Amino acid sequence: MSALPFALVGAGPTGLAAAKTLIEQNIPFKGFELHGDVGGLWDIDAPRSTMYESAHLISSKTMTEFTDFPMAADVADYPSHTELKRYFRAFADRFDLRRHFHFNAQVLSVTTLGESGDGWKLVWRDGQGDSHEEIVAGVIIANGTLSEPNMPKFEGEFAGELIHSSAYRSASQLRDKRVLIIGAGNSGCDIAVDAVHHGKSCDISVRRGYHFVPKYIFGKPADTVGGAIRLPMWLKRRIDGTILKWFTGDPRRYGFPEPDHALYESHPIVNSLVLFHAGHGDIRVRADVARFDGNTVHFRDGTSEDYDLVLAATGYKVHYPFIDQDLLNWRGSAPHLFLNAMHPSRDDVFVLGMVEASGLGWQGRHEQAELVARYLGGLRDNSPAAAKIRAEKAAGFDRLTGGVDYLDLPRMAYYVEKRTFRNAVNARISALKGSGT
Repeated sequence: MSALPFALVGAGPTGLAAAKTLIEQNIPFKGFELHGDVGGLWDIDAPRSTMYESAHLISSKTMTEFTDFPMAADVADYPSHTELKRYFRAFADRFDLRRHFHFNAQVLSVTTLGESGDGWKLVWRDGQGDSHEEIVAGVIIANGTLSEPNMPKFEGEFAGELIHSSAYRSASQLRDKRVLIIGAGNSGCDIAVDAVHHGKSCDISVRRGYHFVPKYIFGKPADTVGGAIRLPMWLKRRIDGTILKWFTGDPRRYGFPEPDHALYESHPIVNSLVLFHAGHGDIRVRADVARFDGNTVHFRDGTSEDYDLVLAATGYKVHYPFIDQDLLNWRGSAPHLFLNAMHPSRDDVFVLGMVEASGLGWQGRHEQAELVARYLGGLRDNSPAAAKIRAEKAAGFDRLTGGVDYLDLPRMAYYVEKRTFRNAVNARISALKGSGT
């Protein structure tokens, strides 16, 4: 293996996990982070953060935290972004990670010098605006998936304010406005609840139905209830669906459409407050948008309404602008990579954190990072386990959906089934450990 360092892009949760595991495996690297400190999108002041003041985790802290760095006992079950920024900075302190990063550093381009192992040219800009070039052994991309807005095109022109949720920071933006939220994902529902308290009115436009999950069941965080026994998906859906009906009822009673997919085939909405407010008439559920005409929004069911602010909570696109898509084996809406991380034929470019699953948490991403670090160590040490992984990924592979038929949507293009994915990753980590890496 080359003695040159790898370039690690990003110092958010996954980038920090990558830095920690690369250090543990003695893999040389240089980190590059656009912001002045660690934390990624969880630092609301970061240049590419899409955080907003009312944001909290939608999974509980015990199901989300790094196993070897648990959150303090006095941290709430569902911490705020402010608490999480402190957590990641403490993580960086605990494992002495900052000294491995250039901060206020924007990666402009990475281009390969030839075949795998020939090196890459990295071009980056520092905080003073000066550009730098250097040769690195390879690239590890860990700059996240939730920064490039997926802004749909709408027919007609809206005369009021039209923004994407990525531009939303504070409920003051909603004050005394007639607000329409387009999209009922987790962010959209959070912002709708903000609008109830700060806007003049709030409607939410939806294209499809959703499964809603409360944050607490039987007085405990919902994602900590059950799970000790692995059930077949058909039985898990039946049991969990029954429990959800006990706690949230039928979303159609609140005006939402019936879901067009089975439970777990898309990310559920972890927010029961939006149902509470819909049930009280504070939020009106509207059909999909047909067109704009001045301040009037026309919906596909023939109804219309006037608004001052339209906020599109329509998600994000996978976006790695500094590297050619061909170098990431891009397929459809996302790169097609072994275990969502490894290129089928190259051993010098990796993507970390481009993986989503209900309940995966940061530990699942830490394991993905550890696998890549140990794999690089195994290649260096001529490990049989690393050679086996190299052959596996070269032979072809499918995304690890565990038999779940996820919705065919761009945001679901890198979804996996949590247990199937973690079992596969950890089995290979164990094999690499057995080979001495």
